[in-house]
Amino acid sequence: MLLLAGTSTQKVVELLAAGSGLPAALEALKVQQGLILPWITAQQIIAQNVTPEVSGLSTVDNYPLVYVYCTKVVNSLREKFRTFSGEVQMVIEARVSQDRLDQIETNLQAYMDAITQVLDNSRGDLGAGIFFAGKYEVTFGGVKHGGRNFLQIAKVAFALEISAG
Repeated sequence: MLLLAGTSTQKVVELLAAGSGLPAALEALKVQQGLILPWITAQQIIAQNVTPEVSGLSTVDNYPLVYVYCTKVVNSLREKFRTFSGEVQMVIEARVSQDRLDQIETNLQAYMDAITQVLDNSRGDLGAGIFFAGKYEVTFGGVKHGGRNFLQIAKVAFALEISAG
């Protein structure tokens, strides 16, 4: 069952890192709204649940960063003869850091717009018995000290329906 957490996390990372995923959504947003945003590469999309304090100590952070992780696995046995039929709670966390406060919140909101656009375009069957209904919740944290002087984090929480075994 715990393999489902890793499989689901990898599936979401693949959606975001694909050429038609986050890079394309960011490019469209830049053109549409005339924004100047730092680019996000596939190396900046990380399958890990780590606090900014710990990640700052263990790696050289190249902001912005996008973390993808599973927070909960629920086997509700909706399908009688399946080993697992339930949901996996997922989080996509965007972190923006810069040395000045101006535009930090605007930039973070733009990254969240791009992430939610990828989710909106990914509704339905994601393969391997994983389904995304399209419902998500976005939360924004306050700016605090960290990263390149100032750090702000936003999270998108959503559920993936799983039918396996």
